[in-house]
Amino acid sequence: MAECVDRYAEMVRAKSSTGALAPASAEVYARDVVTFAALAGEDRVLDDLTGEDVDEVLLRFARKPDERRRAGVVGSGGVPSQSAASQARFRRSVSAFFRYAVVAGWVQLNPMQAVTVRPKHRGGLRAERRALTVEQAEGLLGAARDLAEEPAAPRSAKGAKGRRPDQRTELRDGLIVLLLAAVGPRVSELTAANAEDFFVNGGTRYWRIFGKGGRTRDVPLPRPVVEVLDAYLVEGRPRLDRGREPKALLLSWRGRRLARGDVQGVIDRVLERVEPGRRRSVTPHGLRHTTATHLLAAATDMDAVRRVLGHADLSTLGRYRDELPGELEAAMRVHPLLGPVERRDG
Repeated sequence: MAECVDRYAEMVRAKSSTGALAPASAEVYARDVVTFAALAGEDRVLDDLTGEDVDEVLLRFARKPDERRRAGVVGSGGVPSQSAASQARFRRSVSAFFRYAVVAGWVQLNPMQAVTVRPKHRGGLRAERRALTVEQAEGLLGAARDLAEEPAAPRSAKGAKGRRPDQRTELRDGLIVLLLAAVGPRVSELTAANAEDFFVNGGTRYWRIFGKGGRTRDVPLPRPVVEVLDAYLVEGRPRLDRGREPKALLLSWRGRRLARGDVQGVIDRVLERVEPGRRRSVTPHGLRHTTATHLLAAATDMDAVRRVLGHADLSTLGRYRDELPGELEAAMRVHPLLGPVERRDG
């Protein structure tokens, strides 16, 4: 098992170096098959695995604590377990691994064909709603703006939690949440952003996002986001700059380009500032859902939303759209054919 996994991981990483597979996708595939081997038993013979064995691994993964999130989908033990999206991704990675194993001659039969565990048995693959409600989104955005507006500590004094002024990340953290919630980029697009990707055209500030498949899109930024972006570029980023990453927009306090895995921690820190009644755990991808949901609920043109999110096809928007409380009532309040809907009290 361990030898096959190592060779498979080497293969997918080689694909990323030739451009056949995105580096982030290659790392996900590699990480998932390593996890699969750990859960199944690294010393086992791969060809001995049956569909029942794979079923057990899928169940174990579903119950495996998700260490990236402080709160989220909670298992029976009260510990955040794997989200529905993570379970679906893991299953796809394992399926790809066994398809390759058949071609490579590592197994005679693909055990995935005998898997009986379905999404509803794995703790429910249908995720709870991922988009924040208006109240929850406003609470998070308000906390992000308040954080960004906190006065910087004097250069001779220590700031929040005893950090030196050159380690302060409040402006950066506020900007991250605002960009995620207002523009809905993929987390990889956010961390790959460079300062030079933001430009002005006709008096409007744009973010040139380099997305999947080599596609780029220019997304206009709302004024509150621009204000925090400008403040970060003038005050926040220079404090974090150590000369190691001259282009990167988002820097760690060590001066390195911020990693994908750091973004969830930023969101969690901002969430701690939201009043409990409006606070709900959310991932970067959940904020992408929030952007799509509220733009569509506001009757924004679907093609414009597609371009903001960077999708090639309109049909993809369906999986980013969550229902909002009261939206059907609001939609039918004024009917385009019949006028205002009559309301009767009592």
